[in-house]
Amino acid sequence: MNKIILQFGLLVFFLAVIFFSQRGIPLQDILLKSFLIFIVLTVMLSIAAIVFMKSINKSSLDKSKELTENLTGSSK
Repeated sequence: MNKIILQFGLLVFFLAVIFFSQRGIPLQDILLKSFLIFIVLTVMLSIAAIVFMKSINKSSLDKSKELTENLTGSSK
């Protein structure tokens, strides 16, 4: 998952470099803005992936616990 996020971030970085270079911005500003976009996007996607994984893990644990209780015959 992290590799996919990193590759997507790099894709956006290079697209931002192309976008900003066509606007006639100096090279230093192009790289700075593109790098900031890369960092922000990568961090946001990493946080979203962590939250997504935790929610899937929690729901699977709840279902497993419910199945175990149903199989043993105990009720809440």
